[in-house]
This record gives sequence, structure tokens and C-alpha cells, in this order.
Amino acid sequence: MELNGKIILINPVVSGESKNGTWKKQDFVIETDSQYPKKVCFTLWGDKINKLEAVVGDKVNVSFDVESKESNGRWFTEARAWMIKKETTSKSSEPELPPFYGELPMVEDGTDGLPF
Repeated sequence: MELNGKIILINPVVSGESKNGTWKKQDFVIETDSQYPKKVCFTLWGDKINKLEAVVGDKVNVSFDVESKESNGRWFTEARAWMIKKETTSKSSEPELPPFYGELPMVEDGTDGLPF
């Protein structure tokens, strides 16, 4: 899945020990670019933390997987990011016109047709 938005929060890296060894994770939150913006928290695990080169305020495209896990009869859902791309912004959405060189065409009465 993919989602576009602006980063509004980046939490510090959290690490710990488990039966499988040392782990580390980092959460970040984006606000979507829609008529009704939503805030979504994503988690980066392990070496994927190094792929977060964006800062708060950057517009990004996040590729992620959603997974739910059960613990003691309760379900927990995580949006696990696996790729983050910063969006590039163009200077203007209007096409640039080439400069005009030359003379204005004369109308039949010998004037240039301009009212001033």
C-alpha cells in the first residue's frame, strides 16, 4: 500500500532485547493530503530506520504493509513502513512560455491595433 502526506512528527528510536536478540524501531506520523486529512502513525524496524531521510514538514510517499497481532484476546494493528520517498516539488505548474521577439503585426489602418 502507499500513502502520501506531510510528516508532522518523528519519534526517537526505541530499542530493546528479546529472545531473538536486539531490536530497534522508530515511529513517525504523517498527515494525508486529502479533503479530510487523516493522521497515520507508521513504524520503521531495524535497518529501515536509516531510510528515513525526511524531516518534519517534508512531503513524502510511504510504502507500507498493515499487520494485526493478537495478545491476550486483544488485537493490535501496525502500519509497517518499508520505503519512504520525499516528494519533489516543481517551481510552477504552469508551462513556461518562450520570450516574444519581434514586432506586433499591423492592422489594415496602419496602427498596431493596441488601444494605447
